[in-house]
Amino acid sequence: MDKKKLAKQLAVIAFVIALFAGLDAGIYHFFIKRVTSHHSPGMQKMSVEVKDYVPFTNSPNIFPVKDAPKLEGDIPRIDGAAALLPLYVGFVESIYPESSVKFAGENYAPSSAMHYTNTRGAYKDIVDGKADIIICAQPSDEQLKYASDNGVELEMVRIGSDAFVFIVNADNPVSDITVDQARGIYSGRIKNWKELGGRNIPIAAMHRNEGSGSQTALIKFMGDEPVVPDYTALFGSPIGISFRYYVTGMLGEGKVKILKINGIEPTPKTIADGSYPVSGGVYAVYRKGEKNPNVYKAVNFMLSPDGQKIVEKSGYLPVQ
Repeated sequence: MDKKKLAKQLAVIAFVIALFAGLDAGIYHFFIKRVTSHHSPGMQKMSVEVKDYVPFTNSPNIFPVKDAPKLEGDIPRIDGAAALLPLYVGFVESIYPESSVKFAGENYAPSSAMHYTNTRGAYKDIVDGKADIIICAQPSDEQLKYASDNGVELEMVRIGSDAFVFIVNADNPVSDITVDQARGIYSGRIKNWKELGGRNIPIAAMHRNEGSGSQTALIKFMGDEPVVPDYTALFGSPIGISFRYYVTGMLGEGKVKILKINGIEPTPKTIADGSYPVSGGVYAVYRKGEKNPNVYKAVNFMLSPDGQKIVEKSGYLPVQ
């Protein structure tokens, strides 16, 4: 190979490495790692430490109800979103028999009644009959179409709430944006932080995997405005999307901060009273016409006072 050509290639590689090294560590930890496929075991480990959320292990991250009646007979297979893992683990430890949960060191065994495959995998599995209950945010249009194409109608029962949030580097001087500005960022109308009172640096609008709970929430938030892919994400100062408790509770805020929207910080109070403008539901989802009575018993428990205590103690907002 020509030495000059090789030198140029090495220079390009070094430049790309320098760009990655220069990215804010907080945004990288919370967001960029999760852009790759979450179906791989490595991706699951990067987004959530699954071993920290295993029922019947005395984990401090789980808040079960003691002495709740256990399900008997046909135990429903339960799955769900990464951001909601503490919630459905709490349900499982409360009402599932311990023998129904099998953890194989890094993930749940195929024979386990509890699984963790994240939002996209969970919605596919509920349609395919590989899960009986999933705990997720609202499905995307594509996920609803997949259900319809396969002759499955989904029942969605709201069991809690959380806030959809925008996160930036902790040292970013911008701390507050409006709903219209957030839509402007993700539609490509606003391209530089100086337009929002920040530094003269391009905005790198980071996205999530298509079909993830966060990406679906972003699309719904945008309304009629299209989400424009950002092909220069490595060159600017990033903004990311997530859910409040995933950032503040499961991973810890670290070197990122959550932006206020319209001057309102997302707190349990502002989410509950509706003053924070971007909140969303947490749902228990099952197939319409489900024949297993334990599915209904499980969902009824989630809505019971004990179930709603688990919702609240796990970091989310109860519906009652």
